[in-house]
Amino acid sequence: MDNKRREGFSSGLAAFFATLGAAVGLGNIWKFPYVVGENGGAAFLLIYIICIALVGLPVMISEFFIGRRTRKNVVGAVKQLNNGKIWTGIGIFSLLGSHFILFFYSCVGGWVYSYVFKILKGEFAGATSRTVAYQFTNTTMGPISPVIWQIVVVVVVSIILILGVKNGIEKITKTLMPVLLVLIVICDIRALTLPGTKESLAFLFKADFSKVTSQTILIAMGLAFFKLSVGMGAMVTYGSYFTKEDNMIGTASKVAISDLIVSLLVGIAVFSAVFTFGMKPSGGPGLLFMTIPLVFSKIPFGNILLVAFFILASIAATTAMTSMFEVPVAYYSEERGMSRKKAVIVNAIIIIIFGILATLSVNNDSLLGGIKIFGKGFFDLFDYLSSNVILPLGGLFIAILVGYFIPKEEIKKELTNNGELKIDKVIDFYYFILRYVTPVILIIVFLSSIGIFR
Repeated sequence: MDNKRREGFSSGLAAFFATLGAAVGLGNIWKFPYVVGENGGAAFLLIYIICIALVGLPVMISEFFIGRRTRKNVVGAVKQLNNGKIWTGIGIFSLLGSHFILFFYSCVGGWVYSYVFKILKGEFAGATSRTVAYQFTNTTMGPISPVIWQIVVVVVVSIILILGVKNGIEKITKTLMPVLLVLIVICDIRALTLPGTKESLAFLFKADFSKVTSQTILIAMGLAFFKLSVGMGAMVTYGSYFTKEDNMIGTASKVAISDLIVSLLVGIAVFSAVFTFGMKPSGGPGLLFMTIPLVFSKIPFGNILLVAFFILASIAATTAMTSMFEVPVAYYSEERGMSRKKAVIVNAIIIIIFGILATLSVNNDSLLGGIKIFGKGFFDLFDYLSSNVILPLGGLFIAILVGYFIPKEEIKKELTNNGELKIDKVIDFYYFILRYVTPVILIIVFLSSIGIFR
């Protein structure tokens, strides 16, 4: 493919919003609250922040470097950097990671889409703890309805990708991400007036380290990778669309900080409702769907705001899925010579086929819930393998490749935009962390994930 004719983002602001759209998705709105809730709150949150600083951020910067340096998809990029040697496998590994996440992520995206229509139909009028629990069960059990909504999500994302980088990815993220942030703030303003706010803040910000285990660290690492969309090739792919003037370290830092702020805002809203309505923080994947309707039910014109929130949540799901989906699309169109449209359709079919397995195995009562692999149903298996094995391992490979096999001067030249940015000390610090801290943490986490080290 001729890189001179290759699409890219139009500006640094567009690159920021697209990258933020990749990071801020259901990981913040859906996964973050229930994972924090299951792992003890503040202590887990602190470990998660450390994981972002020492692992997530350095890997993100490295992925941006690889992408913009080569202007290629993740497989072609690694192949060019390493002259086609064994590190090319990193690209294939990234493709696998993006697919595994999409298999179960599209399922949750379908739940969000379906909630928009349930709310419009008035099914959450006068919501109570019992009715929201019933609605969530009804949404996920199916078996036909959740599959249909999953297909709808994949079709919507496919249309955006067929439109291209500027007309599809850039436009939807640049337009809608700011609106999502405003709605989260509105939700928080109301949540802070609920009786459970004090308990919510204590749960999120008062650490109890007695609950911390090696498994806690593993889960925190997996969440950091999942939420920042690193280790799966998404940031390599988006980095390849950056302009030559983009400050990649600055963009990565702003995305990581913004992502954390959004997660905390959502956490405050969700846990305020949890403690107000006597629910359990460890409510699992349904926590968001059973708390936000309760928060908005207490607000004047709450039904209108509830519709708006889930519309924007569906947008967050869409933008995040778009970044993951773009990884295999870029690969098939650039390395395999497919048209962009054909690459989208082929991958959409793959995602739907395997995604249905996840949708029909959400819990033991689901149609395929009795089928277990390594003690996990398809939904949990795809989630666990991607978040706790594939993404950290992919991040490890990226850290080693950039930290030990790419000359430092080449890295410095790219990250300073050929000397335009005077950030040499920042790069030195990043390079030290990437070489001597990030790989060690990732190796320990990976060995723990497969049971060799505890």
